[in-house]
Amino acid sequence: MSGPRGYAWSRARLVPASASGRPAGTAAGPRVILAATPPAGGPPGGQDHAAAGERPLRVVTTRHPGRWVAALGVAVLLAMAVSALVTNPAWEWEVVGEFLFAPSVLRSVVFTLELTALGIVFGFLLGTVLALMRLSGNPLLNSVAWGYIALFRSVPLILQLLFWYNLALLYPRLSFGVPFGPAFFDVGTMDLIGPVTAAALGLALHQAAYAAEIVRAGLLSVDHGQREAAAALGIPRSRQLFRIVLPQAMRSIVPTAGNEIIGLVKGTSVVYIMALPELFYQVQVIYNRNGRVIALLLVATIWYLVMTSVMSIAQHYVERYYGKGRA
Repeated sequence: MSGPRGYAWSRARLVPASASGRPAGTAAGPRVILAATPPAGGPPGGQDHAAAGERPLRVVTTRHPGRWVAALGVAVLLAMAVSALVTNPAWEWEVVGEFLFAPSVLRSVVFTLELTALGIVFGFLLGTVLALMRLSGNPLLNSVAWGYIALFRSVPLILQLLFWYNLALLYPRLSFGVPFGPAFFDVGTMDLIGPVTAAALGLALHQAAYAAEIVRAGLLSVDHGQREAAAALGIPRSRQLFRIVLPQAMRSIVPTAGNEIIGLVKGTSVVYIMALPELFYQVQVIYNRNGRVIALLLVATIWYLVMTSVMSIAQHYVERYYGKGRA
């Protein structure tokens, strides 16, 4: 910034109020005094910095030796890891390349994504209903939602899958009709709930317990004044939820929901106990035939890494979309 007669402001110092010449009656406290540094040609009258009693400013870069030492150590460790992966023939990278895009492996990847989509869609739909029940003033609805969440979060996923897979042992046939009254028709449980249906049902019901708490926390993060303002304007409650509250709650819901989706991608590997051809089960079938255990496990690792990385990128853009306007 230029000062009078070509001077540049180069320094600021605090001067006590008593020495600043402040008029009587003004508020006490320090004020900023800017010292002017003359231009390159020297101050008027031939007076230099030394004669003026000022020392020129010098920029000193802050040094961080610890950062460089840490970066060097990390670089050495990374180089060692890459060397171990590339030079060790036991990794069998040629076998990895052979089976990475094998038709059976690609079909298992698609099936894994389908199971994830079913679990997430129906899980979050049911979870949203449970979250609204938890926020309800009705004690019965609140208690039922709380009991569901407590039960399904306490039982391991693998047990839930086995339960739904063997439901026919408890109820060989399922009847549909008037509650506590006559049945209109019934079907065999094994015909209605096959292995794929049991897997999707188990994943969705398990995910709903976690989705309910995620959605409830997001709804509670919205200021209650938003609802009061909407109610004062006469906006219906359903419109308040879907047009005012939920879009704001998505800022809190999306990050945690993204983590749950990524976790469910890996969690689908549990359905191997039902002999469903998802990714982990398929690579097991292949390495049981050819004995290339490490190479096939690397194939599964690479595909899981690709799927979760794509979902992480998508989560980033969704978060940025709902984060618009946040200070």
